[in-house]
Amino acid sequence: MAGEPENEQLLIRRARGGSLEAFNELVLAHQDRVYSAAYRIMGEAESAADAAQDTFITAYRRLSTYQGGSFRAWLLRIATNTCYDELRRRKRRPADSLEELPGAESDDGAPLPDQAATPEQVAQQQELNRALEQCIRALQDDQRIVLVMSDVEGFSYQDIADSTGANLGTVKSRLSRARASVRQCLQAFRELLPSVYRLDSE
Repeated sequence: MAGEPENEQLLIRRARGGSLEAFNELVLAHQDRVYSAAYRIMGEAESAADAAQDTFITAYRRLSTYQGGSFRAWLLRIATNTCYDELRRRKRRPADSLEELPGAESDDGAPLPDQAATPEQVAQQQELNRALEQCIRALQDDQRIVLVMSDVEGFSYQDIADSTGANLGTVKSRLSRARASVRQCLQAFRELLPSVYRLDSE
């Protein structure tokens, strides 16, 4: 495991030199995380797959701008901006509601269950995951993006501000409202929640 960062930097240097094979290895290493982030922002599997593909195309074209540091974080910033741009395009040109499209009930983005869990625990965890995804999808676009970047992907406030073009105060405000909204939304599924997450004591 200790050699992975060095190996990744080698792949990046090779990819910058024009090696598609090296870049494809980078794609394989990061595609699941990029897709997961895109899915949480877009809320729909096909759009997330398109955003992930666009992310890697953009990343390949902009490899010369990568300045070092976490390559994963660099990719996720591109993914976030790609999703943000698509959401803004949709606002200008509204499409049909995703809820009304065929297959909207399927959830290709759900995480794999822990193999050590019992069937009952797996089922409950999947229900909770679906509830959480539903509450995140219900957020306004700006709030959903900062929530995913902060609480799912672990970006700092400054990274989020840099990626979204918002100031730190706006980022913190959006995140606070997003967390409050998700917490309130989850009370509709309170039987799935550990007691520590319930608003009222029993």
